[in-house]
Amino acid sequence: MAVGGGLLCEPMSRLGANVTGIDASEKNISVAKIHSSKKNLKIKYYCSSPEKLKIKDKFDIILNMEIVEHVEDVNYFIKNSSKFLKKNGLMFVATLNKTLKSYLFAIVGAEYILRWLPIGTHEWNKFVKPSELVSYAEKNSLKVKKIDGVVFNPLKNTWNINSDKSVNYIALFQKN
Repeated sequence: MAVGGGLLCEPMSRLGANVTGIDASEKNISVAKIHSSKKNLKIKYYCSSPEKLKIKDKFDIILNMEIVEHVEDVNYFIKNSSKFLKKNGLMFVATLNKTLKSYLFAIVGAEYILRWLPIGTHEWNKFVKPSELVSYAEKNSLKVKKIDGVVFNPLKNTWNINSDKSVNYIALFQKN
């Protein structure tokens, strides 16, 4: 299951995964359905958040990518996402760290200076420190396996995994 609609669903489907995508935005789901239909991809899409999703499916992998920094209650979101994860299943969570550097890069830089994102996309008070995310995960039967930094190189227009978690990071959890 990929939370956040079609951005990850299509490549995962093309790689052979059986994919379910959810997004709380009807517009995002509509666009994703049209786009995947044109490409003959068999992806199940639901307009929902994890706490409102009414399916009985359990998943081997859940991708919560760039979403937890937008939810009101991260613990509640992780709890409701993890209920769809099979035992020993994996959950990836990519998000923004709550640091001065992340404020400068993600809000001032990406929204106000470079205009890569609409102004107001992010609220710094919703950014999540890795230690907080680990705490929420552990409360919900998830064990941290790995946390890496994710850094953008504007000269090469590439993202790279490294040890710098000061702005973006990705965490891997396994369900107990």
